[in-house]
Amino acid sequence: MSQSVEKTKACYPLFEQAEYQALFTSKRELEEAHGEARVKEVFEWTTTREYQELNFKREALTIDPAKACQPLGAVLCSLGFANTLPYVHGSQGCVAYFRTYFNRHFKEPVACVSDSMTEDAAVFGGNNNLNNGLQNAHALYKPQAIAVSTTCMAEVIGDDLSAFIANAKKDGFIDPAVPVPYAHTPSFIGSHITGWDNMFEGFAREYTDKTDARDYQPGRNGKINLVAGFETYLGNFRVLKRMMDQMGVGYSLLSDPSDVLDTPADGEYRMYAGGTTQDEMRDAPNAIDTLLLQPWHLLKTKKMVQENWRQPATPVDVPLGLEATDRLLMTLSRLTGKPIPDALTLERGRLVDMMLDSHTWIHGKSYGLYGDPDFVMGMTKFLLELGCEPTVILCHNANKRWQKEMKKVLAASPYGQESEVYINCDLWHFRSLMFTRKPDFMIGNSYGKFIQRDTRALGEQFEVPLIRIGFPIFDRHHLHRISTWGYEGAMTVLTTLVNATLEKLDRDTMKMGKTDYNFDLIR
Repeated sequence: MSQSVEKTKACYPLFEQAEYQALFTSKRELEEAHGEARVKEVFEWTTTREYQELNFKREALTIDPAKACQPLGAVLCSLGFANTLPYVHGSQGCVAYFRTYFNRHFKEPVACVSDSMTEDAAVFGGNNNLNNGLQNAHALYKPQAIAVSTTCMAEVIGDDLSAFIANAKKDGFIDPAVPVPYAHTPSFIGSHITGWDNMFEGFAREYTDKTDARDYQPGRNGKINLVAGFETYLGNFRVLKRMMDQMGVGYSLLSDPSDVLDTPADGEYRMYAGGTTQDEMRDAPNAIDTLLLQPWHLLKTKKMVQENWRQPATPVDVPLGLEATDRLLMTLSRLTGKPIPDALTLERGRLVDMMLDSHTWIHGKSYGLYGDPDFVMGMTKFLLELGCEPTVILCHNANKRWQKEMKKVLAASPYGQESEVYINCDLWHFRSLMFTRKPDFMIGNSYGKFIQRDTRALGEQFEVPLIRIGFPIFDRHHLHRISTWGYEGAMTVLTTLVNATLEKLDRDTMKMGKTDYNFDLIR
């Protein structure tokens, strides 16, 4: 093989070489693989409406779910707290998955440990694993807090984290003064957003339940708490901080992983960087209010804020797009008495100007989109603001109440009349819809690239290009650093949408003397 230290090639074009092609041919022969004609026949059948009807009758099988499991969300929540080590009570393989999943998205090392439960723990319980794991983790990594979540194994055998952690402290495996927030996060129900919500409740319980609720005085510290939820665009945390600073509003951003997941390359490794401090969390019940920026998945958090912290949790939408950002800023102004500054009004005007500049190109364009409930709801509303048509909307981890609200939003807009909304459906369902509904584009995470390739394989005229917005984004770099929230984020999303449209137009009009109708560079 023509591969050496001096001359290395990626899989493309390396695998195009004759020796690799011969290997692939031999492999197909060994496996007695179907011939090209049969593969093409079956493939084309899976693109039909007949197949779609069969596909949507599936009940006992999920193919490529548009979600991840609970402990993944718990780990991200834990990373947002200062000097806190995420700890998963379960098998090593699960934690390796969580770490690599975040590694590939953020392009950063992710600190997370496991107590490596194996077959004996599955039979006798994982108490000893937790005792030794907490002791070793604290001795080796010296965190100020250890946040424990669980995997399927621990949940199936019924390990009791509350009792295990209490005994570990009583028996001297870890200093009783070290906070150990925890959450039960079974992977076989819910999703990553459920795990985030459960873990945040665990932090709130650890840092605020131990204080007499009568000592809480909502409004005493004059701050606003912001809870972003499961959010992987680090620029969104920075946008929130900037807008709060511009308004002169005191705030606490509860669970902020933007520093630890975006550390500089300056020769110093930072296992812990930034994040919400224990003092901020303990003081959170004394804020004016707590705003939940992704309300569709912060259900336990909302209940805790209203019942334990005695704050209203004033409703806001995920601040994606013009109207949602307006609502957030006006809510902040009403709660704090602070006026919206001219700088943000100017920024809003620039967004409106951009929308006017681009509307002729994206007005009437159709989109299929998938992702988490709050993201999909926010993106749909912004598309409607832009005069776009979100014709296929799919959310695997949403409920019927969300679906009802989404249909209400669509019914209120002239651009939502042809839309279809699907819940509890996976990306194989979405694939069928891309063939039968064929929108102009699809919006979602990196997994959509395989659907784009399938649509193109049927023929160039059937291709549905993917616009990568969501989580995870594995096959592009640095998108996790941008913002999608606030006026700034709306500008970024709009720029992404309109330039994808113009790029497709260029691709579609490249035939010399046939489709190159004009030579005007200005669009």
